[in-house]
Amino acid sequence: MRTSPPPRTTQLAAVSLAAALALSSCGIFEEPPPPAEPVEEGESAAPGQAQPEEPSPDVSDSQSATSEASESEPTLEGQGISAAHPLAVEAGEQILADGGNAADAAIATAFAVSVVEPFASGIGGGGSAIVAGSDGEPTFYDYREVVNNDGEIPESGTGIPGFTAGMGKLHEDHGSMEWDQLLAPARQLAAGGFSVSEFLALRMTQPGGPAAVTELDHYAPGGEPLGAGDQLVQQELAETLQTLQTNGAEDYYTGELSQSLVETVEGVDAESLADYEVIVTDPVRGQFGERELIGPPPSLPGAPTIQMMQIAEANGIADMTPGSADYVDTLSQAWLVAEETVMTELGDPNFIQVPVDEMTDAQRNADIDLSAHTADQPVAGDSKAPNTTHISVVDETGMAISMTNTIMYFWGSGENVDGYFVNNHLSRFDAIDSAANEPEPGRRTVTWSNPMMVFDAEGRPELVIGSPGGHQILNILGTVFTQWGLQGADLESAVQSPRFRAEGETLYLEASHTPEQVASLQDAGWSTEIWPNEQSSFGSVQPMEVDYESGELYSVDDHRRDGAHSILD
Repeated sequence: MRTSPPPRTTQLAAVSLAAALALSSCGIFEEPPPPAEPVEEGESAAPGQAQPEEPSPDVSDSQSATSEASESEPTLEGQGISAAHPLAVEAGEQILADGGNAADAAIATAFAVSVVEPFASGIGGGGSAIVAGSDGEPTFYDYREVVNNDGEIPESGTGIPGFTAGMGKLHEDHGSMEWDQLLAPARQLAAGGFSVSEFLALRMTQPGGPAAVTELDHYAPGGEPLGAGDQLVQQELAETLQTLQTNGAEDYYTGELSQSLVETVEGVDAESLADYEVIVTDPVRGQFGERELIGPPPSLPGAPTIQMMQIAEANGIADMTPGSADYVDTLSQAWLVAEETVMTELGDPNFIQVPVDEMTDAQRNADIDLSAHTADQPVAGDSKAPNTTHISVVDETGMAISMTNTIMYFWGSGENVDGYFVNNHLSRFDAIDSAANEPEPGRRTVTWSNPMMVFDAEGRPELVIGSPGGHQILNILGTVFTQWGLQGADLESAVQSPRFRAEGETLYLEASHTPEQVASLQDAGWSTEIWPNEQSSFGSVQPMEVDYESGELYSVDDHRRDGAHSILD
């Protein structure tokens, strides 16, 4: 039995930041040219409005086949990006318009969205991404938080952050523009300020928000959180981004920024920061209809997602009406199996063996007895936590990136350092408490973050997709996969379809379910409960669909949050 794929040990080996410093003279992390002049506090500046200089044609010799595709002739009629906020989308859009590729745009968008969604992701957290070209093998990047070298989890649950290392590694492997150009839109947003959205204003008043922002004058002047329409200026964050622009990603791990992090945050030490590694390996894959699902390997839930979809397919969900009792029941029963897999079998493959082949075996999953997996009681953990943010990008060469970043709970640990919030991701070791998920030095916890792609029959990325939503992410994606992938629904219908989640014998439903649908589910034996929209528990899908026949891209904006997209002709 093959277990989860180990990190590649040749061309795509994990890169230690400490080693990267030693190799900096060889171009592993080249020092960027002098950045643009800083934007003064309060100055109005649109994302990417004054790029420092033209994109550099130089690309690292260590790039993979996927990055080489970025210099090839265009194969698509357009390129596009979908993310959690219009200003973040604008940042990525400007990078694409200036000649950058999908990796450049994803990095710029990731930094920008951490400014306009400071509660969801950023420098103090981590994430993961799948990178694929239209004619190349997909590659997975794991830059999530890890347990420190002492193996101790602080009370805050803060792990060693990997976000900045991940962005640096993606830039090293696939980027075509200068590093400082990619951070410029985010720095301008932080220093120039932006209008607080209703969603951000809500997050400052919902659980975790007041404790995180009340003592920060720029978030809560006079102790009163900003409201929708107010200007949020983050000068300290702008200065941090300026330091990263000038000194490069490694500064966060061995330079000026690492010092303040170590001095301020319990559980973060200089040695653990310097030893941080980005893992580059293979994603997991599994057949689904006439397509193939591509997902993150353990300790992320790509394999359980494939398991869930194969179970639903084998039980005839393709012929069921979305929202019907049969449809909801079948997908929910499949979810309960996948949830059990996550809670009991998933773990860090560098520490345990994970039976990925079994989890993604379509025939084995078709034979599973769903009745044996009906839970009588809710599982442990915060099932309503609507965490994370997602970015999907496809450029004109066909390079595609699916990226999910997080600081874990909204506002992370609630601690603010150098203008950004710090993660509490290691609390997942308690929330998902199994023998397969025990903390050790350097270990990554099981998580629900789930960047995914769907490949067509010719092995090309046809759908790039992901969503925030914490524990709900598998169900959120499941409704889209079944309706778009098996039932032939258009992307708009699949994304906007009412969502639900089974917890034990209770179905938690989105408020958009009709009274007739609710009654039919109750008649089928489910106890039902409506989750209020303000809880944001059902995520916000950020998709990008490719039509290779026409060469066109498609996307939709999920109405549940501030999600937006842009497609450039």
